[in-house]
Amino acid sequence: MDRRIKYTKNTIKETLLQLLEEKDINKITVSEICKIADINRATFYRYYIDVYDLLEKIEDDFTEKIKRLSSEILKEDYNIQTYTETLLKICYEDKKLMKILFNTNNNIYFLNEVLEDTYQKCYDKWIKLSNVDEDKIASAAIFIFNGALGTLNFWVKNDFDKPIEEIASIITELSTNGIKN
Repeated sequence: MDRRIKYTKNTIKETLLQLLEEKDINKITVSEICKIADINRATFYRYYIDVYDLLEKIEDDFTEKIKRLSSEILKEDYNIQTYTETLLKICYEDKKLMKILFNTNNNIYFLNEVLEDTYQKCYDKWIKLSNVDEDKIASAAIFIFNGALGTLNFWVKNDFDKPIEEIASIITELSTNGIKN
């Protein structure tokens, strides 16, 4: 990608994130973004349909980053604690973005695509490690992942008040004990 295009897109994204710290997305206009980013509307519309499309692209970029890094971990012989800590570190490194994304219309579901990949990997691992019925493992996994997402949301909303290792331990312990007979 051309360096100027990359710079322009990044400026537009950063402007939206800056505005989302101050107000709700439905109160942000393309004109406002263009004025602050010092671009014209045609430039904005060259890359994005509207403000919501821009936010979705930001979410997609973050999700792809997590998927790329987590797929590296999942290639190895991983354990839940290490995997969870790695995902939490990625979130912690982008604290500002996480707070904005979780606070935007209370949107905790932008990570669903990542969770679906993770679910499948963990499900496969749990099937190998457990003598529990597959349907019970599937139900437990859905419960665990929604609980993990809720725990992540709580951690973000509380300004990352606990160490990564502690949150990872909570998720790991509940995950491990949640699938035992």
